Amino acid sequence: MSKLVLEISMSLDGYVAGPNASLDDPLGEGGEQLHEWIVGLDAWRERHGLDGGERGADNDVVEESLARTGAVIMGRKMYSGGEGSWEDDPNAGGWWGDEPPFRVPVFVLTHHARETETKEQTTIAFVTDGIEAALERAREAAGERDVLVAGGANVAQEYLAAGLADEVHIHLAPVLLGGGVRLFDGLRPTLPALELERTIASPAVTHLRYRVVR
Repeated sequence: MSKLVLEISMSLDGYVAGPNASLDDPLGEGGEQLHEWIVGLDAWRERHGLDGGERGADNDVVEESLARTGAVIMGRKMYSGGEGSWEDDPNAGGWWGDEPPFRVPVFVLTHHARETETKEQTTIAFVTDGIEAALERAREAAGERDVLVAGGANVAQEYLAAGLADEVHIHLAPVLLGGGVRLFDGLRPTLPALELERTIASPAVTHLRYRVVR
């Protein structure tokens, strides 16, 4: 069976987004710093239709993740930043427009029903019956490859609290945000036990891969 992998960038003080997130600033104040390590990499740029880019250890980590991933689960906030009915969402089409970078099936957790959409190399389904239903559908779509929980923090916390995650991949950025959204808040009394499997470091970021111990 494929693994359920949580993958996210985090600050040294434990935040995965800065404070005061909005449609204009979806990662919150200072949150963009968490992802500076990836935007210049060859693998990331190719997925976003951009030329050039750096190669090396960080790029190898991204390439490995892309190769392993057969489906993606995300929350409504990560998809569009909105809430409530889709008709009232000013960003209902999502952050990526008609050419999302995933190239695998995407499952968006939401409380508001919506028909499945097919965009450039990506099918996006909107799941209203919970995290387990989304995981079942994602695993069927992924086949032998892994299911990636791409965010945000609330969705990752739900899968961790339910004991459904198999691995946690943290890209630790050398920045301090001083506030915002913490990945591991609100998990008591179901705090997971994590075993470090791999560390890869560069001047830009430290990649930590943990196995969830059951």
